[in-house]
Amino acid sequence: MKIAVIQGPNLNMLGVREQHIYGPMTLDQIHEQMKASAAQNEVELEFFQSNLEGEIVDRIQECLGTVDGILINPAAFSHTSIAIKDALSAVNLPTVEVHISNIYKREEFRQKSITAGASTGVITGFGPFSYHLGLISLTQIIAEVKAAQQAQQDALAKAQVQKEEN
Repeated sequence: MKIAVIQGPNLNMLGVREQHIYGPMTLDQIHEQMKASAAQNEVELEFFQSNLEGEIVDRIQECLGTVDGILINPAAFSHTSIAIKDALSAVNLPTVEVHISNIYKREEFRQKSITAGASTGVITGFGPFSYHLGLISLTQIIAEVKAAQQAQQDALAKAQVQKEEN
């Protein structure tokens, strides 16, 4: 199983910026914890961070046919980016949006996520642990999707065999 982890603007500044909101962990430390968890579950992670909306859109589009799902923290773009929402909708992959802070306890403009509308689910407010919860959720969703696809293929194969026997 392969998952793209896409990080939005200013997340490269974790550990430095507003520690009272985001905590002291750096993005590299969060990624290291994610790698350890993913390795236990035989999940391959690809990390990407950009402060530029277009680069995030490009990376989402590159996920089509190359990964099984997307774990994304669009950061401030959550509240403004129709382009990122449209890219997520276009690739139509299982997607979990995560936020370190509880966006519903923040300023009013941060309490609406445009990109959430194209996500399978959203995890918010658990600090860096949000990524761990998101990874667990996404791997479960991907496993369920794969199981449903396999069941559908098996049913089609069985129907084909019965058709040929008749």
